[in-house]
Amino acid sequence: MAKKQDIKLFEEKKVRSVWDDEQEKWYFSIVDVCGILTDQPDTEHARNYWKVLKHRLKKEGNETVTNCNRLKLPAEDGKMRLTDVADQEQLFRLIQSIPSPKAEPFKL
Repeated sequence: MAKKQDIKLFEEKKVRSVWDDEQEKWYFSIVDVCGILTDQPDTEHARNYWKVLKHRLKKEGNETVTNCNRLKLPAEDGKMRLTDVADQEQLFRLIQSIPSPKAEPFKL
């Protein structure tokens, strides 16, 4: 399965992403998106926010969280690490669960 990695920017903040040739779609790092939308100071805080949100959504029976994939993306230390990712449709659903004034501009 061929994959092409890329970095997308929103307000000069990075969102790690990867193209999946087989599925023919982009996948985006959920932790990066959570960090941007909630103004987290670093990756650790963004990861904790996602962990709590994921737990809450799973308890609500949210299918989007259940169907999230994990792909290897470059981490801050340069190593490839498994990261929760979402395609565009899943990401839009997750963004709706995050109370943030940045949600609408991010979707665009």
